Amino acid sequence: MRVHDVVGIGIGPFNLGLAALSAPVDGLDAVFLDAADEFRWHPGMMIEGARIQVPFLADLVSMADPTSPYSFLNHLKATGRLYPFYIRESFYPLRAEYDAYCRWVAAQLPSLRWGRRVVGLHADGDHYVVTTDGGETYRGRHVVLGVGTRPVLPESVRHGEGPVVHSADYLTHRDALRDAGSVTIVGSGQSAAEIYRDLLGTTGRLDWVTRSPRFFPMEYTKLTLELTSPEYTDHFHALPAEVRGRLGREQRSLYKGISGDLVDDIYDALYRLSLDGPVPTTLLTDTELLGATWDGDAFTLTLRHAQLDEVYERRTDALVLATGYVAQVPDFVLGIRHLLDWDDTGRFAVARDYSVDGGRGRVFVQNAEEHTHGLTAPDLGFGAWRNSSILATITGREIYPVERRIAFQEFGVPAGVAVR
Repeated sequence: MRVHDVVGIGIGPFNLGLAALSAPVDGLDAVFLDAADEFRWHPGMMIEGARIQVPFLADLVSMADPTSPYSFLNHLKATGRLYPFYIRESFYPLRAEYDAYCRWVAAQLPSLRWGRRVVGLHADGDHYVVTTDGGETYRGRHVVLGVGTRPVLPESVRHGEGPVVHSADYLTHRDALRDAGSVTIVGSGQSAAEIYRDLLGTTGRLDWVTRSPRFFPMEYTKLTLELTSPEYTDHFHALPAEVRGRLGREQRSLYKGISGDLVDDIYDALYRLSLDGPVPTTLLTDTELLGATWDGDAFTLTLRHAQLDEVYERRTDALVLATGYVAQVPDFVLGIRHLLDWDDTGRFAVARDYSVDGGRGRVFVQNAEEHTHGLTAPDLGFGAWRNSSILATITGREIYPVERRIAFQEFGVPAGVAVR
């Protein structure tokens, strides 16, 4: 049986980037599998006009290889859109534009295998054997898990009834939501804000509930952006687990906040709508959803205001949960569970080089390491750096230069300083 150097499982942006960076490497045999029939990036949130929150350089390859034929700029040139993008004078591509770019790259890579749902993974000597639901097997020396994240539903509504929509499926249900007499959105980040703006003025009543004490804009100042550096990732990874957990909670607004432009646009829209009288909407901050009861006609929401510690109820016809995503451990990984590293909560214990197999450097994860590597895990702009690092470990050489220091600031005690 053919033995691949790399078998990638899941083809989201990160493994797609790994496939693109692997393609020109002589002698590197890589194959990537995905259950979907084609590449699709957050199709439920392709709201017209929505932009990604990172500049175009945060594409699949440019931060590793600016000369790559799979860059976003080359996509624009190939599709006749380079000059319009230049004249537009915005570094931030439309979300639909980024999806089209990824599809363009995917169409050029023969290493991708669509319609292959992985159901088994086991070790056979020095190799890993990956089995699909169609009975195909792929043997590889290394495995890179890029299965992505899954939507999170609050415990209070996880087993309930009624028209509950997660933001991942928003567009599929948008028409029904617009026809509803009242809609309540629960969430604190960009997805909640985009859905609120998209529905504002189109429904009978629209409420937005967030646990955050205010509508946090994403912090995008330059010294804060240095937290996406290799040095800070080194620093974060070396911290005790309890400290990493606390920092992860404290830093959520740095990458899960709302773009400042969207916050302002929402206010401007509310201002315009208020010219005709009170806007049928309520924005509720510092408020937690405790429960949702469906009676066949509407939900009764049980809410708690944290500062006042007061519990009250509100009625709504439909409920949209923009409550985020969480890294997942797919069932097929159980076949090699005994070979992998785990933390006390059952998550991957991810090494600094993104491996999870006791330092052997044979099994890697993508975007499953937020608890060990911090805010760079889901960051599209850091994906090329991570893939450069993974390829360096796999091949034993730096095919793409891996930057070690890019920040002006120190994140720990400066070198050469005596610690008392």
